[in-house]
Amino acid sequence: MFARVNVEATTESPLAAGGDTIVVGVFEGEDVAHDLSGRALGALLDSGEAQREFKRLAVTHADGVRAILVGLGARAKFDAERARVAAGVAHGRACELGTGTLCWEVPHHVGDDVVQGLVEGTLLHAYRFERYKPSEDSRRVERLVMSAHHDISGPVRTATIVTTAQNRARDLGNTASNDLPPSALADYALELAGRLGFGATVLDGDAIREMGMGAFAAVAQGSDQPARLIRLDYDGAGNAGGAADAPLTALIGKAVTFDSGGISLKPAGTMFEMKFDMCGGAAVIEAIGALAELRAPVRVLGLIGATENLPSGHAVKPGDIVRALDGTTVEVNNTDAEGRLVLADCIAYARREGAERLVDVATLTGGIVVALGSTYAGLMSNDDAWADDMLAAGDRTGELVWRMPLHHDYAELIKGRYGQIVNSTTKREATALTAGEFLHHFAGDVPWAHLDIAGTAFDVRRPYLADKGATGYGVRLLVDVARGGAAPSSERE
Repeated sequence: MFARVNVEATTESPLAAGGDTIVVGVFEGEDVAHDLSGRALGALLDSGEAQREFKRLAVTHADGVRAILVGLGARAKFDAERARVAAGVAHGRACELGTGTLCWEVPHHVGDDVVQGLVEGTLLHAYRFERYKPSEDSRRVERLVMSAHHDISGPVRTATIVTTAQNRARDLGNTASNDLPPSALADYALELAGRLGFGATVLDGDAIREMGMGAFAAVAQGSDQPARLIRLDYDGAGNAGGAADAPLTALIGKAVTFDSGGISLKPAGTMFEMKFDMCGGAAVIEAIGALAELRAPVRVLGLIGATENLPSGHAVKPGDIVRALDGTTVEVNNTDAEGRLVLADCIAYARREGAERLVDVATLTGGIVVALGSTYAGLMSNDDAWADDMLAAGDRTGELVWRMPLHHDYAELIKGRYGQIVNSTTKREATALTAGEFLHHFAGDVPWAHLDIAGTAFDVRRPYLADKGATGYGVRLLVDVARGGAAPSSERE
């Protein structure tokens, strides 16, 4: 488990807040708003040791504290993402200095989004995964204080809850697959639901087959570890600002806890990374946990298809035909195109349960990595308004998405010869898009968005992601889109 940082908001000055290190930002063309004794910060700028250029750092001592002066660049360009970056680099320097309590003086005249960004950047940078290998560096910031002239407790609380959930998702993604088979992920979800007060039900492999989820069951049959369908129910419609007729949003996550490719075996060189194939499911679990802790006035159904994909004498074979929950027959041309089989049945289940909006999140295709790298996740959607909500949430949270096209030509490519559709085309073109069309088949006309996070789920370099491994991508985005972009002040205690 990652080390927790205690976070609080105050209207006291940074010097009165009890920090041993304070962080002060300065914009281009501006001076330090509140200097220390002897103009210690102004003197750093005058000497050239400190600069207003974005991310530039300098350190001084005055009034019994260490002070880190951070260049914030142009005020007009300073947004929540730049706040995350500034907070990440400041936290790194604070750790080098042996800081125990870090106090940020929130820049004057910035919005709540920047306040959240400063908290997020600090907590994301503070994350370390030490379950198997403790860090050799014991220097940790244990307490973060956010100082402002006005009450910022709302955005600070929201950012702390959501980012802590994201770091929990990183823990799940980084855990070795032998310690996190589908049953263990299900047990974790049950424990989290009990602790945070939302509903959770788990169906085992027999129940999955008996329900008629033949596509999901086919993926699972090669492993000795039985599959789990994890259902999470959060109904906060009765909370402040909610409405009984709030739309039911389904968040659907792929959680292949290890993906060997099955009979269509993956190359050995990078197969060790395939423990990360459950990162979509982890994001859904933790996003719903965050929504519950925030008491968000929304209704959410979470569905996580958890399984391993392994080769064995029982494994699904290329050429097999399976029947999905909605009755669709699927030719399995490639057993390494397994995630869409799991998601297909989960999407059909969500529709059957009355979901009015659908989002699926999955490390689905290498094709999306070729197209977008690790900067954007791929978005495909059958509904322009729902897609716009996703794009806006991505911009607000810094978890960027880029909309990719759906088209009749791509849908034609997944038509089957012996079954109705194929899980993988024989042509090596538009692989991410044909995967999207496969899922589109099961979503039908219900507003649906597919997020392919194969490039953003792990080993992404950001100034505030100091630790390699799982990023927890999707937690911030899913919380934001489920809440409809609600202002954090609406959830103050």
